[in-house]
Amino acid sequence: MPYVLLALLTALNILSWIDRQIIPALAPLLIAELGVTSAQIGLLYGYAFILCFILAGGVLGPLADRVHRPRLIAAGLAVWSLFTGLSGVARSFVQLAAARLLVGIGEATLTPAALAILSDVFPERWRARAAGIFAIGLPIGSGFSLIVAGLLAPRYGWRTCFIVLGVVGVMAAAVVAMMPDPRNGRVRAGSHDDHHSDVGTGFGRPVIDFIDVLRQSPALMLTIAGGAIVTFSTAATIHVLTWLVRERGLEFRQAALMTGGIYALFGTIGNVAGGWFADVCAARWRGGRLWSLVVTQAVLVPPTVLFFSSAPGSTAFYAGWVLSSLRGTIWYGPLYAATQDLAPAGARATAIAFLMLAINLLGAGPGPWLAGAIGDHWSLTEGLILTTWIGLLAVVPFAMAATIKMKNEK
Repeated sequence: MPYVLLALLTALNILSWIDRQIIPALAPLLIAELGVTSAQIGLLYGYAFILCFILAGGVLGPLADRVHRPRLIAAGLAVWSLFTGLSGVARSFVQLAAARLLVGIGEATLTPAALAILSDVFPERWRARAAGIFAIGLPIGSGFSLIVAGLLAPRYGWRTCFIVLGVVGVMAAAVVAMMPDPRNGRVRAGSHDDHHSDVGTGFGRPVIDFIDVLRQSPALMLTIAGGAIVTFSTAATIHVLTWLVRERGLEFRQAALMTGGIYALFGTIGNVAGGWFADVCAARWRGGRLWSLVVTQAVLVPPTVLFFSSAPGSTAFYAGWVLSSLRGTIWYGPLYAATQDLAPAGARATAIAFLMLAINLLGAGPGPWLAGAIGDHWSLTEGLILTTWIGLLAVVPFAMAATIKMKNEK
């Protein structure tokens, strides 16, 4: 049962990331037909999506702690799929932005509810690995969005991509509504969460408990801050396809298929490896999951810069491309698991909702916009290199959080 639920939830996450990433996957065509800029593409991916995503998440995270979670996910899936399909009839930046706002509302239902379900059905020692597998939705979904764009858009037009994805999602929503909800309100005996077991009841109680824990836990605040910095840096790479076409001379179909294939494969490896590495570190050292984030960011930022600095076709170019794809996903499972380690057991969905609020508002919103704005005025190469180096700053809050956690667990 746990593995069936994990597979189903991961499939939904893949679909959600296809729908989210289809904007940058089609960016060169949207720029050519609708006259939008790279900065506006960053806004469509970022704040146009995030404004409703984070506001809805603040409500839907706590709601997921008290209602039938699969039905909540199904309702969100129907909403985001409907407006993904309607994006295919947009005639301007404003119309696309309006549709993306409503896609954000629907997608806000998935991650808090899904990760809370996984926390109920998997033991604590498997938490990062389960979250890492769930998070392969990012690389596979992102990769598939590029493959869909590369295969369908040149032949049938970019509008068809949106419409097909919308129809698939609406049909899937009916199936999701029939999934069971294995809610487990009990805290496992002897777990790290025992001292948070008295979390109260009612809709507002998880939020109150989480805010109280946040105030008392510098480690949790630092973990969320580090996650926002990493997201800022990795989200900026949504411009890679446009960069390959505009500044590296690749043809759209070739660039889309290559980017999709590399990111789907090595991003998936990054997700699984990141979760495994974090769990190994957690078993050996106090604050191990946080230390794993310090190590992976410190090791993988320089090769990502090398990728954006190298000539196409060189060994450095392809090696950097592979390692940058690993970096784009390797932090998801450890970050989600570290956040849940520090959150009350009855407010884990709320904790993930707050994490998503921070990483989207402070990371996924401004990162793509800044890289795109620099690309419009100077070059995307400069924008991507700058935002990559900024990601290295995340090692500071992660290391501080790990140190605090080590002291608290002595």
